[in-house]
Amino acid sequence: MRYTCEIIIDQPRDQVAALFEDPENTQAWQPTLKSFEPVSGEPGALGSKSRLVYDMNGREMVMTETITKQALPESFSAVYDTGNVHNIMDNHFYAEGDKTRWVATSEFQFSGWMRLMALVMRESSFKKETMANMERFKSFAESTL
Repeated sequence: MRYTCEIIIDQPRDQVAALFEDPENTQAWQPTLKSFEPVSGEPGALGSKSRLVYDMNGREMVMTETITKQALPESFSAVYDTGNVHNIMDNHFYAEGDKTRWVATSEFQFSGWMRLMALVMRESSFKKETMANMERFKSFAESTL
């Protein structure tokens, strides 16, 4: 499953990228994130790994983030792995005057029993969650700077 979401943020790209790359800010726009722990490499650097713990409706979900591209303020890509789900996330930030257009592409790959669940789950529910996170980031960025 692959989809793209897009949003305009009323802040310059360099400021948006600075907020985006600081892990201290993540909980401000991902409220279900309970902890972020570096595992290997320099946090935020290409190839680094981190352990993220989310509260998903009372159920703990642990995932590993591996940074696959670090070219901010232009782009940032990472892979998120949890159980039988592999998510490739590519983020591109385009300067448009004093605003930023953020384009996020997600590709989900499922294995094991999650392949069956993926048949039942709808792409729209994944896209809706991504857009909700992007909207929260937009609100955070526009109220912070």
